[in-house]
Amino acid sequence: MSAATWFAFGAGDVLPNQPAAAPRLTASRSSAVASPPTEAELIDGCLRGRQLAQKLLYDKYAGKMMAVCLRYAQTTFEAEDVLQEGFLTVFRTLGSFRRECPLEFWIRRIMINAALRQHRRNASLVAVSDGEYPETLASEELTLSNYNFQELLNMVQELAPRYRMVFNLYAIEGYTHKEIGELLSITEGTSKSQYSRARVILQTKLERLGAPTRHVN
Repeated sequence: MSAATWFAFGAGDVLPNQPAAAPRLTASRSSAVASPPTEAELIDGCLRGRQLAQKLLYDKYAGKMMAVCLRYAQTTFEAEDVLQEGFLTVFRTLGSFRRECPLEFWIRRIMINAALRQHRRNASLVAVSDGEYPETLASEELTLSNYNFQELLNMVQELAPRYRMVFNLYAIEGYTHKEIGELLSITEGTSKSQYSRARVILQTKLERLGAPTRHVN
């Protein structure tokens, strides 16, 4: 058994057709630290219900997925709720993962769907006025890559929920306006309009920031 497989099955697990016995912590365990389990071994371990495999999978992807959740959530607390709901779905439906794409892509889609569900639950409770912003962009160009990531994240989070969702889905996730309309139960034209409005608000905020642009490392 490889060191990675030792992790995937778990320290107290028994391989098929082998008698139950306490694992011997020999050189295999030491080498496991240097050779983490592969994606396939993590998946197999989770499907067997191995808690260690589940922990390793969570630790591997939680940071990246939290960044996704933060873009859609209004607060860090809300993002944490989305993350938790998303991973519960990951472990509950992992058996349906066909392994036709990287696991990270599949988990990311689940997190986005969890964020959409959160949006549907909370959107009607949030009233945000955007009357202080102009109706159209002074310039069609909005180069977000020139600005500090954390500043941009904060500004995206400040968008009204309807704008934040459309902006993230179109500008970052790459969905079409037709797909966004289907996801959010709005028309394609409404998706385009809300994306345009989100860009106006973001550009106005960036202009008001007035700080020199800083490239993201």
